[in-house]
Amino acid sequence: MAFDIEKFKKFFNFRKPNIALEGEGAPNAAHVPEDAAVKCEKCRAIAPKSALSDALYICPKCGFHMKVGARERILFTADPDTFEELDAELGSVNRLEFPGYDEKLEKARQHSGENEGVVTGVCCVGGHKIGIFAMDYRFMMGSMGAVVGEKITRLFEHATAYRLPVVGFILSGGARMQEGIVSLMQMAKTAAAVGRHSDEGLLYISVLTNPTTGGVSASFAFESDMILAEPGALIGFAGPRVIEQTIRQKLPEGFQSAEFVLNKGFIDAIVDRRKMRETLASILALHEEGV
Repeated sequence: MAFDIEKFKKFFNFRKPNIALEGEGAPNAAHVPEDAAVKCEKCRAIAPKSALSDALYICPKCGFHMKVGARERILFTADPDTFEELDAELGSVNRLEFPGYDEKLEKARQHSGENEGVVTGVCCVGGHKIGIFAMDYRFMMGSMGAVVGEKITRLFEHATAYRLPVVGFILSGGARMQEGIVSLMQMAKTAAAVGRHSDEGLLYISVLTNPTTGGVSASFAFESDMILAEPGALIGFAGPRVIEQTIRQKLPEGFQSAEFVLNKGFIDAIVDRRKMRETLASILALHEEGV
């Protein structure tokens, strides 16, 4: 019996739905409801997005702290209507003409709604004025390129000039390979800015979120006066899979989790997101009294 290629094509010609995540002009666009469900990365439980927003994106079943955008971090932390953004106009360019980088940048901007992987500015927390920065996982997983380093450096310089404490919410997958050595240079540049801020006797609190890895963990993430972390956050330099493949050994359970790192003495405290604002306000008040 002869093989009928047309029947074969017809049988396997399954049409995939045309789903448009953004915009109204896409043909056959599927409607995505505002109250869409979100699945927990840890326990796989599903909850409405609106309910999670009210709960600061903490899983109601297992307590897992989900990733949130930079502006949401600041909204959860700052006193209402006190945040003023700095250097919002800065954005990366493809100076090395790395193949595909322009497209990745544009996709990241559309996905995150941000020009870059970090948002910086000033605000008040518990009535105390501070410099604040928050890294955004939706922009190339908060990878550190020239503009991320520049914005953080400028924030510390601003905080030094105006004698402000700094709070940083840190999340990163590491250096941005599309920028080569220029990306790696940001480790030294940000570290120097943090050092000058510290030399003036000013407070810097870093909050390590999931994940904090790569170049940021070898620079400004661990240079702070006080290192806090969210529960369950992955904290380290190389990721656990890379380490296992390198040393050819199975790592201990929970290796590089915030709890594991706290037990080894590398961070000062683990703070639930629901208590982060009041914890920061208390630390800022104590520091202000001691100055």
